[in-house]
Formats: sequence, structure tokens, C-alpha cells
Amino acid sequence: MSQYKAYPAYKDSGVEWIGEVPEHWEVKPICRVASVNDDVLSDSTDGDTPIRYVDISSVDYTDGIKQAANMRFADAPSRARRKALPGDVVVSTVRTYLKAVAAVNDQYSDCVFSTGFAVLRARNLNYSFLKWMTLNELVIQAIEAHSEGLSYPAINASALVKLKTTVPPPDEQVTIAAFLDRETARIDTLIQKKTRFIELLKEKIVATAMAEQMYGDGELIRLRYLTQIISRPVEIIDGDEYVALGLYNRGRGLFHKPPTLGKNIGDSDFFYVKEGDLILSGQFAWEGALTMASSNENGCVVSHRYPVIRGKTVPTEYLLALLMTNFGDFLLNESSRGSAGRNRPLNINLLLNEKVRMPSPKAQQDVRRLINLKAKLETKVLGSIRLLKERRAALITAAVTGQIDLRGEQ
Repeated sequence: MSQYKAYPAYKDSGVEWIGEVPEHWEVKPICRVASVNDDVLSDSTDGDTPIRYVDISSVDYTDGIKQAANMRFADAPSRARRKALPGDVVVSTVRTYLKAVAAVNDQYSDCVFSTGFAVLRARNLNYSFLKWMTLNELVIQAIEAHSEGLSYPAINASALVKLKTTVPPPDEQVTIAAFLDRETARIDTLIQKKTRFIELLKEKIVATAMAEQMYGDGELIRLRYLTQIISRPVEIIDGDEYVALGLYNRGRGLFHKPPTLGKNIGDSDFFYVKEGDLILSGQFAWEGALTMASSNENGCVVSHRYPVIRGKTVPTEYLLALLMTNFGDFLLNESSRGSAGRNRPLNINLLLNEKVRMPSPKAQQDVRRLINLKAKLETKVLGSIRLLKERRAALITAAVTGQIDLRGEQ
């Protein structure tokens, strides 16, 4: 931020977590500059009405609104009621540690949002500035700090809008919003380029495995002869903490959960994993939820509902690449049982009974080399992306709290 100058004079905001603000700025409760939850979808809506529903898991304060689910109103959760306009901001009032905050753009303005969101609408405030004011890290942290509850922290919308925020004069609101629109777009473009680089490597890995299955001359062999099922039961010790793992859907990889093992959980319910293990989601494998454990996951645990396998006569890396192909999608779908919808558990025995083409030694070596290269480069690229996101967040906070004077910026 050294390239930007500070304002000539500052004053105490009167709010500890805000600190000092430019002398001519105001500090007001959010409710003085924005209304909340203006529009709702009526309970009397016809059940056959198609809607696009956005829940809390579909929103992230760095990536915005990521997706919306198409469904009939009759099939939607009872919490599918909030409506929004372009320029409104949705802020999660439940599980506030998830930081589910995003501005609503034209793409999602026709959606119905969960009642777990507070929908803010600019009033006596530039609507573009409202977006950046709410994406300010200090506001997000304040929302989390004022939430109640340990395992399921939440804040009432009425309490949320009583939190105070910085309000610059109208002309500066426009200048700040335009500056952040421009500068965050530049950062986002860099992040997209770096992310695409990793995706291209992944596509090359998948293409190599797919070509081997389509055009290779190896014999057909059941997967069980290429793999081994791994079972390392946890020995429960009272007082010990264990880091449990789960899987997001396709492409999201592993995530760490808080320790979940307790007195009522038997030793056989969780297994240790080691670096190089291939972990599949017992519930969402058919959506491509699988990954290979890295050194970060070494010694963590997974539920027995997450099958863990390793390569026996082929590298585990090749198994991962194979299951990431369209052919792998087919195998995982064929091996998942249950009705249509999300409850389709994987039957690992059915999967291992499927036949695949035995890959050539060269294909196995190529896939292993590419996956190892991807892992090595991914560490560097993800580190670079993390720094860019930190810079993005710091720039937003500095601009909307008056730490930098942007009045001369074009």
C-alpha cells in the first residue's frame, strides 16, 4: 500500500475495531445506510414455479456467488424465501465463520436466497460502495465476533445492521467503488490465469489416462487386481484429538474438520490415512469427489464411509487419473447405488469389480510424472494465489476505511 498516501487528518471513530477514520468521514450503523430483507417469495407461490436457489455453501466472500440450484418451488427448502436486486449484498447470518458474503450481480438477481442470509440494499449510499463496504474484512470479522453460539454461530439481521461502518462523502464513495472495481478486477484476472495453468495440467493428466483406455492395447482387467484397500483403524485414546477429513465435490479436494472423535465412537469408525492414499467420498464419489492425500494429511483420519485405496500393480497416481476421466465418471456412477439425487453411496466392491484396460508402463510413468509435477507447481501457484487474495482483501479494507486517500485516483 506504500504507493498510496494517507488522508491529511484523522479522528477517532469511537469504534475499537474500526480505529481512526478520515476527519470528514462519518461512522454510522449499517441500518442508516442500507435496508435489510426488503423482498421475500410468498408462501402462496405455485408449487410448479421454477426457481434458482442459492444456499450458504454456494457463496464465498472472495469468489462471490458460485452457483444456483434449479428446482420447483414445491421441492425447495422452506428457507428458500429471500429475494434480491442487482447491487444488493447477501450476508450469511448463520455459520458466520464461513464468511458467506457477496454482492448480487445480474446473473443471480432472479434467484431465491436462503433465509440464512440478510439481504442488504443501499439507502442513502452508493450501491457499488455498499458492496465493498460489506466485503471489508473488518466488517466481516465484526459480524463473526458479534455472533452467538459455539458450534453454530449466528447473528440476527436486526443486530447485524446495528453494527457501525465507515461512510465517506458521496463523491468519495463513487471514487472508491470505481477504484476497487478496477483494481480487484486486475487481481482477479491474475488469479484466473494462475488457476487455469493448474487446470491445464490436470486436463493433460486426464487426457493421458483417457487415451490409454480408449486406444491402448492392454488387456481388460478388474480394478481389484490393480488396487489394494487400505484399513488402518484408529485406536481411540481418551483425551487425544484427531483431525478428521472430508471431501468436497469435484475439484475441491480435502478439507479439515474440527476433531470429531469422542467417547461414543468406536475404533473401527475412523481410519488413519497416509500420504499417497487415494480417498473417495462414500456419498459423493459419483460427483467426482476423490483426491490423493498429501503430506499435509499424513496421520489424519477419515470416516469408514470414505474408502481408501492404493495402487498395487499400477501407481496410485494412475488410479486417480483414471477415475478423473469421463470413463472414471461412468465407473463411479455405475458403482453408486440409490435413487436419483444426492443420496447415492458408493459400493467399493462394485467399483473394484469393474474392468479397465491395463495401462502400458509408459502411460503409468507419464501420469505419475505429470501428477508429481502438478503437485510441485500447485504448491507454488496456490501460494501465489493466496498472496494475491490477501492483497485484494487488504486493499478493500484500506480503501473503505480511509487508510488510503484515493481522491486523486482515476
